Amino acid sequence: MLEQQPENLQFSIKQLATEALQKSDPSAWFEVLYAKAKGDTAQIPWAKLAPHPYLQEWLTNHQPFTSQRKVLVIGCGLGDDAEALASLGFEVIAFDISPTAIAWCQQRFPDSTVNYVVADLLAIPSQWHQAFDFVFECRNIQSLPLDVRSSVISSITSVIALNGTLLLITHVRDTEVEPSGPPWPLSNSELAQFDNFGLQQVEKLVFWESKGTDVKQVRIEYQRPNLIELSVQPHRV
Repeated sequence: MLEQQPENLQFSIKQLATEALQKSDPSAWFEVLYAKAKGDTAQIPWAKLAPHPYLQEWLTNHQPFTSQRKVLVIGCGLGDDAEALASLGFEVIAFDISPTAIAWCQQRFPDSTVNYVVADLLAIPSQWHQAFDFVFECRNIQSLPLDVRSSVISSITSVIALNGTLLLITHVRDTEVEPSGPPWPLSNSELAQFDNFGLQQVEKLVFWESKGTDVKQVRIEYQRPNLIELSVQPHRV
């Protein structure tokens, strides 16, 4: 997590992000970061070399979620979340905008069943429209500036199938005032956009980063309802 990294790494990331924004290419800094790391995972602040614990806990406690379903992992990084999902029998596509990150995943997991691909969250392939039963988004939105938030959220919601699930993990802020970043935690109005794009919130849990801090994360489970099924439900008197 960026807040827990050495100050020199925090500064480097903020500098890369600032340069990308100046070039009107807000996601370009990811590839620069991965390439500069030269295989050193310590230089990737979100690389824990293990599945995210909030994802793992959710999977452990949601056994009715059956295998053989199509899964998309957004901004997969070094692949640990994607591998955890694939190990449960899911058909997983995991993408990242960084070619270096994708090559790193393929090197780490040469026998993986995950389909690792290079793709841009701001230019989702058309064939992914409502194609996935489960979508995992972990702290990618917060890594992009506020002026692209609506487009990013729209892209994420567009790939979720009817009756499909989105599991979102992100830092949040208690004010609508634009924060300094990255990361740029999400506000309540930004989270509300998921509802505006047709998702329904199923569960929301709040996690504090550590004791004595005001940094908090949420894990939210959303579902895209099948409106056709809802429309044929019998009315109760």
